[in-house]
Amino acid sequence: MPNTKSAKKRLRQNIKRRERNRYYVRRMKTEAKKVLKAVEEKNLELAKEQLKVAMKWIQRAAARGAIHKNEAARRQSRIASAVAKLEKELAAQA
Repeated sequence: MPNTKSAKKRLRQNIKRRERNRYYVRRMKTEAKKVLKAVEEKNLELAKEQLKVAMKWIQRAAARGAIHKNEAARRQSRIASAVAKLEKELAAQA
């Protein structure tokens, strides 16, 4: 437990920031899962639509410091490549 006044304030700030960061991280992961689910179901239109939303949330989390910018880039790359792979697969079938 904090003893000084400044340490008490610091604790309050950290709690607020942790809650805010958890919101952005949870939302980002949820949106990324929606993309991967659409890819798994082979629904290209839905996957592309969800990809835009997921990219926005990943960038937002990185901009607010909830995740590192390199983690954001890695996550975006992975979901984008999953959608591209599905698109290529469906194009080969047609």
